[in-house]
Amino acid sequence: MKHFLLLLTALVFFTSFAQNKTVLGKWKCIDDQTGKELGTVQIYEEDGIVYGKVIEIANHKNRDKRCNNCQGVDKDHPILGLTIIRGLKKDGNEYNGGKILDPKHGKYYKCYINLENEDKLKVRGYIGISLFGRTQYWHRVK
Repeated sequence: MKHFLLLLTALVFFTSFAQNKTVLGKWKCIDDQTGKELGTVQIYEEDGIVYGKVIEIANHKNRDKRCNNCQGVDKDHPILGLTIIRGLKKDGNEYNGGKILDPKHGKYYKCYINLENEDKLKVRGYIGISLFGRTQYWHRVK
């Protein structure tokens, strides 16, 4: 009985610890140029592919803004609810092979994300090779 309780306690501990070691969840987006909070993105997985959707916009004045510069299906779509990360696949400790949308300019960039620690996410958007791009650090919403 003691071994069972010890095993159960260890299992619960390691399961809860492992759940925080994922990119999935809600993340506060911080502008890399101003340091200001932009909003919250929900990162989720469907069929092994990772996506990110805008679920909150920090500045109340911008809540009704639309992606006027976007192309295709995203054209004039409200930014709130917009899927800005698409097609990422797990590759070791990193998720890559997808795209990230900059709603301000309406452009998609190649993207990769990885955890710096359990509460800090590195988000890199780039053109061509990752040397030519920008990095934002997002913080997990608790």
